[in-house]
Amino acid sequence: MELFSIKDKVIIVTGGTGVLGGSFVHALAGQGAKVVLIGQNESIGKERVATLKDNGHEAFFVAANVLEEADLIKAKNTIIEKYGRIDGLVNGAGGNLPEGILSPKEDVFTMNIEGMKKTMELNVWGTVLPVQIFGPEIAKTGAGSIVNISSVNAKRTVTRGLGYSMGKAAIDMYTKWFAVEMANRYGDAVRINSIMPGFFLTKQNKNLLTNEDGSLTERGGLIIKNTPFKRFGQPEELIGALIWLLSDASKFVTGMDIGVDGGFTINSGV
Repeated sequence: MELFSIKDKVIIVTGGTGVLGGSFVHALAGQGAKVVLIGQNESIGKERVATLKDNGHEAFFVAANVLEEADLIKAKNTIIEKYGRIDGLVNGAGGNLPEGILSPKEDVFTMNIEGMKKTMELNVWGTVLPVQIFGPEIAKTGAGSIVNISSVNAKRTVTRGLGYSMGKAAIDMYTKWFAVEMANRYGDAVRINSIMPGFFLTKQNKNLLTNEDGSLTERGGLIIKNTPFKRFGQPEELIGALIWLLSDASKFVTGMDIGVDGGFTINSGV
């Protein structure tokens, strides 16, 4: 047995049409996993599946909203009909929303509460619901793994994105709590952990961190200043931790949050 092997494992990636999700999908497929992309952008999803298949990998796309239970149940039934099992789940869906951001010019006491709620809902329930629907099938394998996506925003105070920070902080506690509850009920048949990315350039934050000419905004400069590696992360730099958590190499690991942040959260700035 190869310790870090995920070959032939059926692994779902929610948010598979996003920037980080796309990196996850290509990496897992490249390691021989049977990857199921879940997302709402059908054109991107099908395009990515076509590219993977052209490269000799196995993948398919299921259109679903992670906040809609009926969508997820339909997706589960489709996956079980095709593969007969689900070995792993990567909860890549989430992120910041424009209405969940407080700009420096806005009054902190008149912030968009509904926008904050919407951002929290996406990040919290967009993770919890897929676990509720796919989790029982993953547990049946006897060696299943679930990987959530946390954030440095849950560990350090980062201005503007309150809804996102609260949502990811909730994911941290959910990961720990659910790990214990599942262990009490299923033993070591299914594990749940999270990855804590630092700052990566995505469609959602690119305009906040860089100017049109590629130079750093004031906010982007502050992030780089406080990141010991003095750069943003590359999506592929999350892959090592992801494969480790999905493989048998981490069989005795559950409820943990694995940081991939270039040292951001351990830096005092002094």
